[in-house]
Amino acid sequence: MDERDWLVLQTLYKEKNITNAAKTLYISQPALTNRLKQIEKVFGVKIVNRGRRGVQFTPQGEYLAKCANEMIQRMQSIKENVHNMEYKMTGTLRLGVSTFFTDYKLPGLLKLFKDEYPNIEFKVITDWSSHIAHLIHNQDVHVGFVKGDYGWKDQKRLLFEETICIASKEEIDLDHLPDLPRIDYRTDQNLKMLVDNWWAAHYTKPPLISIDVDKAGTCKNMVANGLGYAILPSMILDDLENLHKIDLNTSDGEPIIRKSWMFYHEESLQLNIVRAFVEFIERVDLDAIH
Repeated sequence: MDERDWLVLQTLYKEKNITNAAKTLYISQPALTNRLKQIEKVFGVKIVNRGRRGVQFTPQGEYLAKCANEMIQRMQSIKENVHNMEYKMTGTLRLGVSTFFTDYKLPGLLKLFKDEYPNIEFKVITDWSSHIAHLIHNQDVHVGFVKGDYGWKDQKRLLFEETICIASKEEIDLDHLPDLPRIDYRTDQNLKMLVDNWWAAHYTKPPLISIDVDKAGTCKNMVANGLGYAILPSMILDDLENLHKIDLNTSDGEPIIRKSWMFYHEESLQLNIVRAFVEFIERVDLDAIH
């Protein structure tokens, strides 16, 4: 059993479908089926049963699939430790990054880091902050960039603070806000709850959603073209002029602040590439990166 075999089990367990797993692994279906047979031969057990609705794992297969995550992570750790022993800045840095950070900061940030350490490669996972917090907790990534605290108990660094604001092309009266067309977008649960709670504290009727899009960037462009108002984190709007913005406030009249953090484990600093990256983030001017 090599790392590729464990990856086959991990992927098939996730997909529950030979065709989809083969596509994910960039191999043919016959090659995947043959690999499965070889794995079954090694352990002397039946791993999966195939049916019209895909594949079903046997109890032994379930056990091996769950072991796959541990084995792959263990192999990654061994490789990282071997590279680390050479005292060279080589290897793969695994990052988990929230959607906003990916769109607005990550490309420029990685370029600067790559300029300093050209032999380092990156594996980046982008998702909502809640999922990134889960990945860093399980040590599936070395460093996580998230919005919100998530009860993180290990090492963290504050990166940004921003307000949440109502943005529109034209000046608006907050008393009339429920009757004005709003552009909504998909975002992480923490921000959605924050906005919903603010709305419930100020209005008795729901917002008039006229346009619903998939990303904050698309929403911003809709606002810039005068198609309605939106409630957005202020940093997204920094590159737009001639917009009217009103910060959301707490019941005490203070602006509602949303914080962005870098999370990592203290023990991860034993890896040269992680320590170099954390030190790089602490000295670089993030506000200047676009």
